[in-house]
Amino acid sequence: MYENHPGYSLRREIGLKWSLIDFQPPDPMLRISKLTDYGTVLLAHLATNRGSVCSAAEVATATGIAMPTVSKLFKSLGRAGLVVSTRGANGGYQLSRAPSDISAADVIDALEGPVSITECSASDSQCEHEGVCSVGGAWQRINVAIRHALDEVSLHDLLRSSRPVPQFRFGGLPISVEKKDA
Repeated sequence: MYENHPGYSLRREIGLKWSLIDFQPPDPMLRISKLTDYGTVLLAHLATNRGSVCSAAEVATATGIAMPTVSKLFKSLGRAGLVVSTRGANGGYQLSRAPSDISAADVIDALEGPVSITECSASDSQCEHEGVCSVGGAWQRINVAIRHALDEVSLHDLLRSSRPVPQFRFGGLPISVEKKDA
């Protein structure tokens, strides 16, 4: 029954019983990439230095993110219209619009592409089962809800660290969100 379930390590016991040992939860499903996380940090730095032109080297030093990564991210963020660059001796980067006008969805779209939790929720869907699938519509509604939630959170909101951490429940049990120690 559980032999092929990801995240479970099994061992055969005496007789025909299987027992679950060493439970390893599967990898998180809905998670932004490290590059998107770093891109958000870069945008947050620019937002806190609003009105100033920040060089890539300055941002790399201030954030602790490697210079090649900062350059790569700024290129992607520039192509998406989230930052503008200025060339020359005093050149650098700044936000293209106010932090309150840049959503989490904008950042994810710029660095990962549009949010699409299933094949059929993508705009260029190639799912061979889409015509006969009975759950595709539900997944598309879920995708729209996630997209709406990401559109509602701005870079300005992300910078407000004084907001309380939301309370979550899973299977009726409370889940705590804790800051990870470095």
